[in-house]
Amino acid sequence: MTSTSLPDSLIATLPGSSYTDPGIFAQEQERIFETMWFCVARASELPKPGAFRTVDVGRESILVTRARDNSIRAYFNVCRHRGAKLRTEETGEVKRAFQCPYHAWTYDLNGKLVAAPNLTKMPDVGRTEYGLVSVAVREWLGYVWVCLAENPPSFEEDVIGEVIGRLGDVESIEHYDIDNLSVGKRIVYDVKANWKLIIENFMECYHCATIHPELTEVLPEFADGYAAQYYVGHGAEFGTEIQGFTVDGSEGLDRIPGVSDDQDRRYYAITIKPQVFINLVPDHVIFHRMYPVAVDRTIVECDWLYLPHVVESGKDVSRSVELFDRVNRQDFDACERTQPGMSSRLYAKGGVLVPSEHHIGAFHDWVNERLGTRQG
Repeated sequence: MTSTSLPDSLIATLPGSSYTDPGIFAQEQERIFETMWFCVARASELPKPGAFRTVDVGRESILVTRARDNSIRAYFNVCRHRGAKLRTEETGEVKRAFQCPYHAWTYDLNGKLVAAPNLTKMPDVGRTEYGLVSVAVREWLGYVWVCLAENPPSFEEDVIGEVIGRLGDVESIEHYDIDNLSVGKRIVYDVKANWKLIIENFMECYHCATIHPELTEVLPEFADGYAAQYYVGHGAEFGTEIQGFTVDGSEGLDRIPGVSDDQDRRYYAITIKPQVFINLVPDHVIFHRMYPVAVDRTIVECDWLYLPHVVESGKDVSRSVELFDRVNRQDFDACERTQPGMSSRLYAKGGVLVPSEHHIGAFHDWVNERLGTRQG
């Protein structure tokens, strides 16, 4: 079946190979993850100079750290001598410098080469020229974003612009003061599915009545199949008997002071391509980051963010965490159920999108544009 033979109410999806072909995934790593702004860490995870985190962005390992001047820096996690990884741990801390365990080339927190065996006998080796290679860094919403491109795209257009496109303005997200919230819970999910299936699932709610009984109890309009992201500026309203965004609809925690009356008792979802989901409710924010590691495997790191005093006081956040943890697990199970079907001969030319999913078609167009391919 081709797109020209579809009924007017349906549009074609990407072909199955888009979700199963390692070659296509390699192109996505090169042309999407390694050229766009990619969210890698919560800034509070780097509390002082020398704290670091390593993360894979596309095909590259990136070392993110805090320098002596308290700024956040990011470097390719590759020694300039023979290419060894400087750090293999996911997180850690150094006192003054990063030393390669292979030949002891040593770099300070600004990336400068400061020591190496017999370095004084090689006066022509530039300490900066042979220092670590940095990548662009931005901090926003309390998170660290990096871009591996030599000439990074506009952060304002590509990242902040996604929020404006969803909410109508940037002030709406600023009301939640996400920079200053604290992580009350983090759950890491290992999803055996292609990253695009996860994005597509998050963008639509045609499935909500089928697999999300707890969510549709709290947000009854989701049972009609239209996701909040379908309309610019729209937030799904809590049910009349619902007190908070919790697994049983019971009262939530302290409301974020900046949240406006119009935003109260509403849920907003935002997709920032290629790998961030933001969920806004009056008393907390749920922030997802995807790390695509293979054509059929994606690590998802999910933070639940609350007012600092809520976390510091040890208040019970489990009911709010449980609601979206269930939603996540239900969604990821659906994605894992879908992944094998992408290899079926029946899906060689793809499936279809119903009217409430038509905005996913725009996502597919975006993928094709980034890869320089045409569907057909």
